[in-house]
Amino acid sequence: MIKIGGNVIDNEELLEHFLDNLAELPQPLVVVHGGGAIATGLSKKLGIEVKMVNGRRVTDSETIKVATMVYAGLVNKKLVAALQKRGVNAFGLCGADGDCIRSGKRNSEDIDWGFVGDVLPDGVNGSLLERLLEAGIVPVMCAITHDGNGNLLNTNADTIAKEVASALAGIYDVELTYCFEKQGVLADPSDDESYIPEITPDNYHELVESKVIAGGMIPKLDNAFLSLKHGVKRVLIKHAANITNTKQTIVKLS
Repeated sequence: MIKIGGNVIDNEELLEHFLDNLAELPQPLVVVHGGGAIATGLSKKLGIEVKMVNGRRVTDSETIKVATMVYAGLVNKKLVAALQKRGVNAFGLCGADGDCIRSGKRNSEDIDWGFVGDVLPDGVNGSLLERLLEAGIVPVMCAITHDGNGNLLNTNADTIAKEVASALAGIYDVELTYCFEKQGVLADPSDDESYIPEITPDNYHELVESKVIAGGMIPKLDNAFLSLKHGVKRVLIKHAANITNTKQTIVKLS
């Protein structure tokens, strides 16, 4: 199971390297992707205000339209087409397709997140994904889910990767890899070779307290630990340019 970050999607050269490597991986395989900066750029062109809180997009009624067009449309279909070009029989999905992922609208006393969704318990349709995988199809899943009542919801892609990996862990031995533009979790953000080989709950708390790990890496690692607790065998964080590279951060429970 591979999750690619928005910075990979925004970098055409890096994305090409990633897709070349991805096409060589053994199957079964699932890909989850975010949207990159395209949704932000399109919103600005359309005169729609972009609101972010702690790196998360506040999604009003106009923004969910843009997010759906970009994530479930342009980005998803470009990735599917690029994989088909490489001989990978990819199949693009948002959460509404085949009732793949159901979410509930996020409730918060402090922030009105709008059409932001959190995946419901048992919200991943694992049996559907299993049928696709057994048919030799690679699901390519975007960050749009649905609530079962006709509403589309914007859902964090790292969280989707965690939820899908956890759901499939009851069927397969799942390895979850978060791919982005760095060699792994870095001790020094200015030094790409300073990747931390292993992160466990003990040193994770120390790294957060010392602010070595901060910002968007915190929810990514929280998702990594949760997936391990739900049966995922292995979680890696590494550079998208070479998925088989041994330069990486391995996330462990002990």
